[in-house]
Amino acid sequence: MSATDVARTEVRGMTYDDTQDPGFVAHTWNVMTRELKPMLREPASVLFAMVQPLVFLALFAPLLPDVGSGSALQWFVPGIIAMTALMGASMTGSNLTLEINSGSHERLLVSPLSRSSLLVGRALKEVVPMLAQAVLIIAVVTPFSFELHLGGTLLGLVILSLFSVGVGALSFALAIVSEGQDWLFWTVQQTLIFPILLLAGVLLPVDESAPGWLRFLSDLNPLAYIIDAERALFAGSFPVDTVAYGALAAIGVAAVGLVVGLRTMRRSS
Repeated sequence: MSATDVARTEVRGMTYDDTQDPGFVAHTWNVMTRELKPMLREPASVLFAMVQPLVFLALFAPLLPDVGSGSALQWFVPGIIAMTALMGASMTGSNLTLEINSGSHERLLVSPLSRSSLLVGRALKEVVPMLAQAVLIIAVVTPFSFELHLGGTLLGLVILSLFSVGVGALSFALAIVSEGQDWLFWTVQQTLIFPILLLAGVLLPVDESAPGWLRFLSDLNPLAYIIDAERALFAGSFPVDTVAYGALAAIGVAAVGLVVGLRTMRRSS
């Protein structure tokens, strides 16, 4: 084939030139930008996704007593942001189920894009709406006795970004496994998400007054360690052990999610 006879493949907004293989990083970037385009065209979707966390803030926060020397918001907001990250990332596989049903996912699988980049690009995309929603929530609560500690907040968001990537990858893997059975995706997602949130102490702390079996399950929940780290960082403190456990939990979720997601994507037909 001559240099001027370039074969090009158009895949849902992505252009690939098969005479110049851009590699995994470029493939991943193409997939991530493709996944972000619907959100950029309809930014109101980010605001709509904030309705539930804002309702929790409005109805739950006034009932909480002040903790320590600060406002209840200082304790409650990091948990709400973590809840937003979990719920948003866990639901993203629903977009993949639509692509599977329409046949567009099958066309992507036979495109020159690597299957690894298809999964990693989609998982990385989850970081953007999570950060956007976190910034909006912080902007809303800062005038109401919430103290913003920028350094700790930024580090906390980095930890949540890793967590979102892992949960997003697991959500996509579940969507692939549920091919042709959308009810299976929603049943598993809805069955798992609320126990994970409650056992992480998002709304109420799981402290020494809780039954032993409940504390045991909470100790097995990686989100519990992440939320402990977020609350410390958002309060402006840096307990090394708490932050380290939270970071390791987020890294573990990201690693497991990517391994499971990549394996599932590679076996996808």
